[in-house]
Amino acid sequence: MLATPADIDAAAAALRAGELVAFPTETVYGLGADARNPDALRKVYALKGRPATHPLILHLLSATDLDAWAAEVPPAARRLAARFWPGPLTLVLRRAAGVSDVLTGGQDTLAVRVPSHPVARALLQSFGSGIAAPSANRYGRVSPTRAEHVREEFPQGLRVLDGGECAVGLESTIVSLADPQPLLLRPGSISREALEFELGAPLQTAGPGATPRVPGSTPQHYAPQTPLLLVPAGGLSAAISAAAARGEPVVTLACPAGADAAAYGRALYAELRRLDKQGASRILVESVPTSSDWDAVRDRLARAAATFL
Repeated sequence: MLATPADIDAAAAALRAGELVAFPTETVYGLGADARNPDALRKVYALKGRPATHPLILHLLSATDLDAWAAEVPPAARRLAARFWPGPLTLVLRRAAGVSDVLTGGQDTLAVRVPSHPVARALLQSFGSGIAAPSANRYGRVSPTRAEHVREEFPQGLRVLDGGECAVGLESTIVSLADPQPLLLRPGSISREALEFELGAPLQTAGPGATPRVPGSTPQHYAPQTPLLLVPAGGLSAAISAAAARGEPVVTLACPAGADAAAYGRALYAELRRLDKQGASRILVESVPTSSDWDAVRDRLARAAATFL
């Protein structure tokens, strides 16, 4: 059942009491805690099995709240916020004094965004402050895009606000403006071209081990429990035949000709979770197109496959 205003107010009260609450955003479901409460933040790391050096993303109700959390908000950040917030963009800025090391993974930078999902916004409004939230799943696994995914991941009674299926279905685009050169740290549904147009400057792309550290940037991530293998476009039939010859049960995810990147990305995690339950020895995933609109999907699939190399 979808979350009611009473459910949202009760969840906000739980956050004030130092409890964790899972809630929907337009990207994926988040595992939320009071961003000003280090003990509550430590619960997030413990429940997820997340390394303490891997920062959390701060969720705010409005860009006007940025000045309370960031040491400096450069003009480029304000331009991107005005264009893309509320929405699936995370900005990395220098953190303000008093922001917890637990929130930032010990770094002097802060990852922050303003979500557009109405339940997330109602929760932020009711809570009245920032909510830290990584994806509501075990560390390194497939992110949840439905409330039922969260309950499957954490069956021990975690409070979950149901907001239906996430509209984007892939994690936010992350851009660092902590230094003079804008840096794309994670691709998402907001394209490089759109970002560069607003910035009036090119974006550099983060390489392996880039700093600042941000969520979802490790080489292995977003993985189902069943080993995932990427096969070349058009090579799915041959891969299935080869697996059959070995007596290896497999399940597959094709990329139909003319597929829409946004629709594919929206359904990807739910489909990987479904395939993960089939008892196969491997998930064969057909490689997606190389055009820029597929950057986020290619990134997630490459990291999921790298987990099993």
